[in-house]
Amino acid sequence: MTNPRKKRKVTVYLDPAVEKALVEFAARRDRSQSMIAEAAIASFLSPDNAERREAIVARRLDQIDRRITRMERDVGIAVETLAVFIRFWLATTPALPEPAANAAKAKVGERYEAFVTALGRRLAQGPKLRQEVSEDVPE
Repeated sequence: MTNPRKKRKVTVYLDPAVEKALVEFAARRDRSQSMIAEAAIASFLSPDNAERREAIVARRLDQIDRRITRMERDVGIAVETLAVFIRFWLATTPALPEPAANAAKAKVGERYEAFVTALGRRLAQGPKLRQEVSEDVPE
């Protein structure tokens, strides 16, 4: 009499690409191809497989939603910061007389490079402005 708990041999045909992926996966995980195939088939036939996939997708979508929310906040901070700076600059910077304007135009490249260097230092050292701005500020 055969033992009902004893595993049985089953022959399946696999596409060469699928077979190659199975061999590589088994080698990476240091597991037998039979064990991996059995687990994959059991997972595929599992009645709760759809619910698990849905939970995984929902969790991933929640992560993406949180990241997008943070990006929207960061972009909003950046836009408002730029707007405040431009308003302040326009309100406080008088127009230069002609000789001084020509001298200032000659210094534009040097000043821009200094700005980019300072920005690079700021981004490298932190903290970022978005970390300094409290999320609890009432609207």
